[in-house]
Amino acid sequence: MDSHDIVHVAVLPPNVVEADDIRRVASIINKDLYGTRLLLAGKIPRIIAHYSNLQAAELTVQSLRRLGLTAIACKDVELRKPPHSFRAHALQFGEKEITFWDNGGQFTRMESIDAFMIIMGTMETREDREVTRTRMKLNLPATLLIGGIPIRRRVTEKATETSIQTERFVRLYDKKSSDSNVEIRQYSFDYSCLGPKIALSSLANFSTLIARIRVAFPQAVFDDRLTGNFGIDLPSTTPWDKIDIICKLVYLFY
Repeated sequence: MDSHDIVHVAVLPPNVVEADDIRRVASIINKDLYGTRLLLAGKIPRIIAHYSNLQAAELTVQSLRRLGLTAIACKDVELRKPPHSFRAHALQFGEKEITFWDNGGQFTRMESIDAFMIIMGTMETREDREVTRTRMKLNLPATLLIGGIPIRRRVTEKATETSIQTERFVRLYDKKSSDSNVEIRQYSFDYSCLGPKIALSSLANFSTLIARIRVAFPQAVFDDRLTGNFGIDLPSTTPWDKIDIICKLVYLFY
């Protein structure tokens, strides 16, 4: 099956899942009970089935909706389409709009009346690096030769260390499309727009910034489910690819 032809079925996990519902869903998507229960767990949209054509996917969507689930069908090629994200480095609050600038001096403006959704999340990146450590090790043959007096020798060992960094991000969407957004990342933003409220901590500044954006865009839906643990049932190249897909699904369900 060509990846461009794949159509996914995604659902919004319900707050409470009854055993009978799990059995019905398992029968519809042809999966075991345990796997189905995992797919229906959590708070974010989950992809639960894959089809070779839109018609088959839509039949499954209708069956799931008859069970009271919120379900949609989405083409793989559309879901993986890279979004047009405007990476903001600075902003200025206006009376009814916010103007954003990137590092190159380009700007975009979003009117309060056009703001549709604010998605806030946490990106966790892991980096493996090889390190060399030196330690003293007991030289047993030499120790035995001199009657048991401990003789140690210096040994060099290589090991792999994993460093984990978490970073908050926010994406602002208008009502036109899920493929276009303004993105702000915690560690690459100039918080001088906060004026006297600016703090020493980037996390504190980021939280203050989001609070002010929400005040400026009072009608926009605010969704912070991506600040917790989440997963996606599609292979992706980078962690940010995964974020792109999940954000698009969240937008589509709203």
